[in-house]
Amino acid sequence: MKEHSWLCTFITQISLCFCVYLAFNMGDRTESSSRPVETYFMSVAGGFRPEKEQTLLLKLMAKVAKVYKVQFVVSISELGENDPLGLNVRYTTKSFKGQRPGSYLEHTKVQYGNTLDIVIVNTELFQGPSAGAMEHQLLWLTKTLEESTSDWRIVVGFHPLLACNGSTEAKDNPLCLNEMFLNHRVDAYLSGHACTKHVHKQSAKQPGNADQPGKGPCLTPIRRIFDQNKEKVNGFLLHRVSSLELVTYSINLKGDVAHKIELQQSGREVM
Repeated sequence: MKEHSWLCTFITQISLCFCVYLAFNMGDRTESSSRPVETYFMSVAGGFRPEKEQTLLLKLMAKVAKVYKVQFVVSISELGENDPLGLNVRYTTKSFKGQRPGSYLEHTKVQYGNTLDIVIVNTELFQGPSAGAMEHQLLWLTKTLEESTSDWRIVVGFHPLLACNGSTEAKDNPLCLNEMFLNHRVDAYLSGHACTKHVHKQSAKQPGNADQPGKGPCLTPIRRIFDQNKEKVNGFLLHRVSSLELVTYSINLKGDVAHKIELQQSGREVM
């Protein structure tokens, strides 16, 4: 079967048994036991990594998933089922979306009956020459967002929303969806990389082989434009969703929180 290079984002359900990593110190659970009931999920950029780095990343993700009872992982990759990171996530039950169309919707219940919509789009269609495919994608995305009644809405795609200079103009980036996201109350856009220049540079060398720094995914709050270059961290994101706020922690390979973004239901963002 011909391997598709377009975005194949998959969501994997975290299992309760992390048998491979039970020997690791999971920390004091006293604080976590008193933590309010909230929904946690993680996101990570797929692609090629050195074996030592990949092992460190997976062990760290397993530790965080265990402590915070992470419900699922969003892995953003253009390599689909052949993504080397996904193939080595032994502590999860995989649910690849390779058989689905390039775009789909995941609906998740969070605290107190609130809901989260994760809308996955095939951003490769915005990079190619086919105007018909791009138009079909835009119609699907518009319809999906119009019909969404969820309290939180996150759109996910491999390519970034912003150019390196922070511009969302079409001449700098064909993925110009900021106005649509604003009109349909999208809270954030989650991409595999930080900016257009970065993606084009690495794609010319080897698809999925992200450059240093910034192998982790990038979260862009929709209601504010900011410098994406400050958001690049080699690691992964931990997302905490409640009825009032959505907090994203950027965690590096040392296990430190490099920064966090807080999104309030009122639309205010705090760095």
